[in-house]
Amino acid sequence: MDIRGHLDLLLLAVLADAGPVHGYAVIAALRERSQGVFDIPEGTVYPALHKLERAGLVVSRWEQATPRRRRVYELTPDGRVARTAKQREWRGLVRGVQAVIGSATLQGMA
Repeated sequence: MDIRGHLDLLLLAVLADAGPVHGYAVIAALRERSQGVFDIPEGTVYPALHKLERAGLVVSRWEQATPRRRRVYELTPDGRVARTAKQREWRGLVRGVQAVIGSATLQGMA
């Protein structure tokens, strides 16, 4: 499934619900919450997390609590605002697509 343009929202949503979490846990949460639909490779997720961090929507820190050092990510206040705005945009897109293709078409796909 092509998620270009929507990965930021997915990552922000996972981080909003999971709290501070390391990157692998983000990947696992995406896979689990989507029932396997979003099995996104590390090479896609980590650059996206770094981009969100550069934008000020996510902060990260090194966690030393485990034998292996891990980078932990969490939303900033601006990230929470961005998540809400991106969710609103997504819902509007879904309503628009449904209006164009019709609910009868959607029922036939199930």
